[in-house]
Amino acid sequence: MSEHKVIEGTRRPITVQAMLQDLKNLGICEGDTILVHSALSSLGWVCGGPQAAVQALLQAVGESGTLVMPAQSADWSDPAEWENPPVPTEWIDIIYREMPAFDPAITPTRGMGRIAELFRTFPGTVRSDHPQASFCANGLHAEYITSGHELTPQFGMASPLGKLYDLQAKVLLLGVGYDSCTSFHLAEAQIDSMPKKRMGAAVLENGQRVWRWFEDFQYDSEDFARIGEQLETESSVMVGKVGNAECKLFHMKDAVDFAKQWLQSNRIGL
Repeated sequence: MSEHKVIEGTRRPITVQAMLQDLKNLGICEGDTILVHSALSSLGWVCGGPQAAVQALLQAVGESGTLVMPAQSADWSDPAEWENPPVPTEWIDIIYREMPAFDPAITPTRGMGRIAELFRTFPGTVRSDHPQASFCANGLHAEYITSGHELTPQFGMASPLGKLYDLQAKVLLLGVGYDSCTSFHLAEAQIDSMPKKRMGAAVLENGQRVWRWFEDFQYDSEDFARIGEQLETESSVMVGKVGNAECKLFHMKDAVDFAKQWLQSNRIGL
């Protein structure tokens, strides 16, 4: 959407204070640990863009809270599987040899949105060191959440998602749908019958760049929207607006437990 259309669709500028009040009205409290998935364009015309959005979110949880966002970097994956777009076959071995190692300090996110990409660079933000499925956090529990992120399972109970589950975190879908709800991958990782696949990434080992192969679950978000729709009918999901964005706020543990049961009952092959 062009900025002109965003302005036309916004009644008044969306400010830090306006977003802060909307977040509080939705149910976010000081001291909360919040995992946020976001789309800046859904908010309307934001006075200060992604900077204002991050500031409002940090103020909403306060100094005793923790703000977390996905910082996934899908470029650091097996190029043989790339489809959007694919690369020529003759490039693949070059990429295996030459792709720079993942670096949590500088490797950009992909497909996470402008808010998450800016949050990655915010003062006080730390990032887990998984080359494909990292998370960024800022606040009281940031170091705990992001530390020790093993290659596999990337979304298991020892990952940032598992730690958020144990911390009784909330999930905020800020202008995005349940198909963006990474927490449901934690439910997948708890099902022994989930299919697995080989994955790869360029990483640093003992100070040297290497291509590392590993096995993990074959995560699939195709049915996450259906899980979310059912979740709303059977669990407590707060629904409201932040700026122009349609938002959902819910307890992560409840959602993951529900998703696990749903997947075992409804996904073919599990």
